[in-house]
Amino acid sequence: MTIADRIFERLKQLDMSQKQFSEETGISQSTISEWKSKRTNPTSEKIMIICKVIRVTPEWLLSGIENTGDRGNELQWYVIDKNTEIGSVVKAFNEMDQRTRDRLLGYLEALRDIK
Repeated sequence: MTIADRIFERLKQLDMSQKQFSEETGISQSTISEWKSKRTNPTSEKIMIICKVIRVTPEWLLSGIENTGDRGNELQWYVIDKNTEIGSVVKAFNEMDQRTRDRLLGYLEALRDIK
C-alpha cells in the first residue's frame, strides 16, 4: 500500500471529502486527485500537515506500521505543532545558548523530582 493509498483509506474512515482535506491542508484538489489517478505520493514537505489533519503519525503514514503496545521500538522523536504551547517552549529552548539550556534542564530535573 502506498502513502497515497493510506491517505485515501484514512479519509474514508474519517468520512472526510477530498475537498475538505484540501481546505484543511492547503494542498490543491488537483494535486490530491493526481495522487489517486497517477498513483503518486505527496512530497515530503506535505507529510506533517497531512498527518495533523488526518490524525495519524508520520510512521504510520510512511510505513503503515503503528508503534503500539510493547511491539516495535520506542520512537526516538516527537512531532510537535509549533503553534501550540509546547511548540513555543521548544522554540524558546532552541533559541537559548547552551549554558542557558543546561540551566533550564537542571531546573526541570529538580522540579520533576519534587514529590
